[in-house]
Amino acid sequence: MKKWIVLPPPSKDFLSSHPELPTIVSTLLWNRHLRDQKQIDEFLNPDYETDIHDPFLFSQMGKAVKIILDAIAQNRNIVVHGDYDADGVSAATILINTLKKIGAKNVSVFIPHREIDGYGLNENTVEYFKEQKIDLIITCDCGVSNFKEIELVKKYGMQVIITDHHVVPANIPPADAIIHHLMPGEPYPDKGLCGAAVAFKLVQGLLKEHKKSNELLPDGQTHEAYEKWMLDLVAIASIGDMVPLIGESRTLTRYGLTVINKTKNFGLKKLFKYAGLLDDNDKLKNASGLSSENISYQIVPRLNAAGRMDHANSAFALLSTNDESEADTLAAQLNKNNVDRQKLTEKIVNEALAQIKEEHQENKNILLVAKENWPTGILGLVSGKIREQFYKPALVMGIAPDEITGSGRSIPEFNLIKALQDNADLFEKFGGHPQACGFTLKNKDILNEFKERFFKYTEEKLKGLELTPQITIDAEVDLDEVDWKLYDLLQKFEPFGVGNEEPKYLARNLTVSSVVPVGNDGKHLRLMVKHNSHLIKKTIGFGLGDCNKHPLNWKECLKPGDKIDLVFRISVNQWNGNRELQLTIEDIRKSQ
Repeated sequence: MKKWIVLPPPSKDFLSSHPELPTIVSTLLWNRHLRDQKQIDEFLNPDYETDIHDPFLFSQMGKAVKIILDAIAQNRNIVVHGDYDADGVSAATILINTLKKIGAKNVSVFIPHREIDGYGLNENTVEYFKEQKIDLIITCDCGVSNFKEIELVKKYGMQVIITDHHVVPANIPPADAIIHHLMPGEPYPDKGLCGAAVAFKLVQGLLKEHKKSNELLPDGQTHEAYEKWMLDLVAIASIGDMVPLIGESRTLTRYGLTVINKTKNFGLKKLFKYAGLLDDNDKLKNASGLSSENISYQIVPRLNAAGRMDHANSAFALLSTNDESEADTLAAQLNKNNVDRQKLTEKIVNEALAQIKEEHQENKNILLVAKENWPTGILGLVSGKIREQFYKPALVMGIAPDEITGSGRSIPEFNLIKALQDNADLFEKFGGHPQACGFTLKNKDILNEFKERFFKYTEEKLKGLELTPQITIDAEVDLDEVDWKLYDLLQKFEPFGVGNEEPKYLARNLTVSSVVPVGNDGKHLRLMVKHNSHLIKKTIGFGLGDCNKHPLNWKECLKPGDKIDLVFRISVNQWNGNRELQLTIEDIRKSQ
């Protein structure tokens, strides 16, 4: 059973100092630690002109911009080295398009293959760049962990600029310039940008410098207009990489969602079609436009599926193409990749669960599973699903003929990247964040040692902690107050994401009016409920009728007249041009 944590209400002073705001809005601002007027204004009404930082606040931006513009002027060979997820592909697209836009003639892209190349630069790739007579390498969404590889780049006489946002290691690569907000002593004020947003800051720097001697871009477009049209990819990457959607990332994503809803990108438009977001006239089904939830659950997985199931080059090609027919073909391919990915993920999750049971890991503080022929591209998804089911950190590994590669997902109570750093001798390489990581073991013979060490490590680190999944609830409300006016006010909190999660509300002592199973096999429940008046509110509980997920079997044990407490989100149900407010159930209990 999940633990419900209702956040405390705002102070009386805060409420009285903002009389113009409804109490629920003041509560949400308070819970997000937005206390002074400047913070509140920036959050509720972000302004692109005032809330986006000067790219030259990055300490090495001037150096990076000069290196790139000199390389373009001298017709040198430039390669952009991206990554195989939505963040890395978006970053590479942003950089490649801009380099070409400002006159680069000899520019190419390299997106690594997840299985063959692995994450980041590797020595084989560096050798390949040398053979191709590359003069300048620009990395995006990777590079800061590649000390040895950057040393080799410099040995061969190539220049290299790193743009990255991952954890900075102790040994910083000897690159010609590093654009990274987490570098020691880096003065750049925002510390939460994704890889594509960091690449975008480099692009802003290039455009700003280019404008000094060029009133317009070579194709006649203004620098400002071109810059803003790239925000669709920045928003997709920021949402997809789950960086905190606060500060500059929030402003970029808010404006990016506006651009997404009128995007000129052929590939994105076709992806919207295959994701079921467009009607028969190729117009968005949702009149109010796509939301962060649409991007997170329908667009990002399709972009990521390219690198998981085949090669992310197809995702890059989709985002880069100016040919509508090619865009349609590529979007259809990514859609198929995503369907195949879903089936394969389900198969491997079941195999992993069987292994956990067979090895009696249910009582361990961490779950560690490994098997031959588990593809690298699926491991992160599998570890995430196991983490959710058990509420424990999970590391899932694929055993290949010559190495063991793994991916992990964690819970807030356990810092995964610190765990890898504290046991660094076990790994050939690793990287990531406190909640997610990727790694390769030093050799295949140490798998058992790795397991024993991590079982012991987590036992010590999590000793005495009660690992119970929690639902953080923003406010307790009266259902009768949930109306369209409130919904429209709450939309000012979009885009939702890490650091600004979609609000959850609690309503106690509701009366059930009806219980209707819906969907395939009745796995979902439509509950009609009343609160403090005769008004009946419609709710939907996805999966509440699935006995495998909910042993209490709400489908059977709920009946009209029962009293229940609900944790819910406020959403909209749309069909055939109609809209109605809908309460989406997050959790349910019988009232005490």
